[in-house]
Amino acid sequence: MTTKLNLPAEQSSDSATAVKAFYDEYYTKPLSFPSNEVDAVVGFFESKDFDRSASIAVSTVLMRQARLDNIKVFELLDTLKGLNNLQLSSIVTEVMNASRDRISTIGFRVDNNINQVEARNIIY
Repeated sequence: MTTKLNLPAEQSSDSATAVKAFYDEYYTKPLSFPSNEVDAVVGFFESKDFDRSASIAVSTVLMRQARLDNIKVFELLDTLKGLNNLQLSSIVTEVMNASRDRISTIGFRVDNNINQVEARNIIY
């Protein structure tokens, strides 16, 4: 049983590194997407104030998941279009967590602003 980590793979000076890398990917099919779909999805997330690198990472995961679920990417974008930034971040977090190893999760913090004047009247 191998342990999966989120750390980058160690660089070894082994002469068989290229062969090992080839066989690690042997049974996986490479994914390819039309450039207009990639540009549309990356552009969508950039328009929602995601950084370029985050847009590319999220787009890759969403397009892979859309292909697995047999959903058109543009239909997926139409469903995400009406969401505000907090709702979109929540959905993206769930999809990213579902597609990554179970050793860690992505989350975000929402500040809970409680008005102290109103809070003193509430009995917990």
